[in-house]
Amino acid sequence: MNGPDAPNGQDPQEPDGSSGLPRVPPPRTAAEDGAWPPDPAALPPPRPENPGPAAPRSGGPVPPDAAPPRLAPLNAGPVPHGYSHGLLKSLLGAWALAACSAEETAAVEAHLTDCTGCADEALRLRDAVGLLHPEDGLDLDPMLRSEVLEGCLSRRPARIPVPEWATPYDAETARLDALLHDLAEVEWRAPVRLRWFDGLRHAERTTTVGGVLGHLSVVDGTVAATLGLPDPLHPEALRADARPSARTDPTARTEASWRTEPAARRARGQWRDQRHALIRTVSFGGDRTPGLPVPYGDFSLPMRDAFLDRAFECWVHAGDIADAIDYPYGPPAAPHLWRMLDLAARLLPVSLAARRRAGLASPARTLGAAGAPGRSLHLEVEGPGGGDWYVPLDSPGATGSPEHAVAHVALDGLEFCQLAAGHVAPEEAAAGHDGDREAVRDVLFAAASLSRM
Repeated sequence: MNGPDAPNGQDPQEPDGSSGLPRVPPPRTAAEDGAWPPDPAALPPPRPENPGPAAPRSGGPVPPDAAPPRLAPLNAGPVPHGYSHGLLKSLLGAWALAACSAEETAAVEAHLTDCTGCADEALRLRDAVGLLHPEDGLDLDPMLRSEVLEGCLSRRPARIPVPEWATPYDAETARLDALLHDLAEVEWRAPVRLRWFDGLRHAERTTTVGGVLGHLSVVDGTVAATLGLPDPLHPEALRADARPSARTDPTARTEASWRTEPAARRARGQWRDQRHALIRTVSFGGDRTPGLPVPYGDFSLPMRDAFLDRAFECWVHAGDIADAIDYPYGPPAAPHLWRMLDLAARLLPVSLAARRRAGLASPARTLGAAGAPGRSLHLEVEGPGGGDWYVPLDSPGATGSPEHAVAHVALDGLEFCQLAAGHVAPEEAAAGHDGDREAVRDVLFAAASLSRM
């Protein structure tokens, strides 16, 4: 722009004929474009070492006490109305801590889009705040409840403690109850996909959250009936032509319960009441309670293993519900997970024998006396709750041993749980193996056959 006193649109001139405004020098010429060294006569005269005071502009004399002109900050962009650049820069620390008001936040962020210096400073401050305050998840640590209870009980022991073998069931049902507590009304009607392995292939069925709770409740009902508690399944719910073992078969009980499925929230109340009754009853039970046989259709489990089985299924189906509503759901605590893995490993010989009777597994190679070591597979489970098990291959009554191992399978603990739950096909399980391939295949399929609806 032109100065106020410049005639004819020209810049005001100093007395020596030069312009008082800073001039942009012309671009330099390359060394190749002219002679080198340059002619000294063509160079501009050197500046004096102690220049005198600049002559006043034609606009008038400059007062001796006038402050020097303030230069705009480098790369500073336009500032929002009512905020100076200095004020906005002073707010960067509060902005990084999310301590500004909504108006201040909007002003700072609008300024950062135009001011490079402030934007760089804001990034440095935000990174520093991230180091001071690492982000934590909103979900509580699954071990928090156990730690709080342990701390309380260490000061005042419970008069009637929960048996150690029942703590996984107590923990997993509590986690599922907490998940259900936060469900919105529409999420109760979300389709939940249940998956299992029927011995030959994968099977699945879609239900609702209420259907899952009904399934858990009626299968828990076999445990409740063994303890003398009411069975949630009505005596006439089963078909008249059902086989005698259907009364305790988990699949038959589930099919019967789904024919008269209650409302979802009422199903939650019934399931919670039953869960509390089970925990309370085994806590008051005597020394014989852990060994009470619980019927599961054609076989039975001791009460302590039945509670582990119910804890495992509760975790699996809680994960199914969480998947249906797109909610993250973590695994059990490592000590509880180890107990579940140990139960699955101990059930593998029984599952393998059942598949062999059905013609779905290779025949036994050798027969030995009950309790004697026999041909075995080394099952190595890695990760939290992992361990090593030696699975007898030819007879459930045999004993697995490292000396008789003919194959080795290694896989992650959660992968093995997904396999045992029927969520992963045996052919697709991420397992490393060596040795007898037939034995490896039989054990992986036996693990998947542990699953049921």
